[in-house]
Amino acid sequence: MIGYLNGKVKFLTEDECILDVNGVGYKVSVDAMTRQDLKIDSAAELFIHTSVREDAITLYGFKNQSAFELFETLLTVNGVGAKSALGIVSKISASDFSVAVANQDLSTLIKLPGVGKKSAQRILLELKDKVGNFSSVSTSGAENFQPVAIPSSAADEATDALSALGYTSAEISAVFKRAPKNSSTEQLIKFALKELNRFA
Repeated sequence: MIGYLNGKVKFLTEDECILDVNGVGYKVSVDAMTRQDLKIDSAAELFIHTSVREDAITLYGFKNQSAFELFETLLTVNGVGAKSALGIVSKISASDFSVAVANQDLSTLIKLPGVGKKSAQRILLELKDKVGNFSSVSTSGAENFQPVAIPSSAADEATDALSALGYTSAEISAVFKRAPKNSSTEQLIKFALKELNRFA
């Protein structure tokens, strides 16, 4: 199985690239974050997941190990296929995904492409003991993830309120990691607004 490729980008579409590795062109499906970094005739290193089916062999490429690990972890969830997993990885970082699962944050997951309420509940259930282990957290320079002891209902309600004010899930998740433990919805919102406005 192919697990890594290092070559030159020869062709690009919205969600695929052809990577020339010693004269052999590999067609690779990529997530949105990886696609942004790829340029024609530029060198690229990709972590590769190889999907083998009766009718096709498909390569999925990621610029960092964290996204690669998140993708493969999502594939372990019943009902989540490669296309759905790629869409999720395109919209959320591994560290933010870990926070959402640790806090059982249903509202964040159902905003991701291809994720309905039932599939989000399945993801939270099946991955609740697997988050926090992505290499992403260290390779991105962030601190090792530690789940915040905030009641999920309070986090959900505060997230909805802050989202309505225009803050992104990434901004909200980052602030919640610094919030006092066992905060109520009102306390979370006040803390988040204070912290977010500080960096406005």
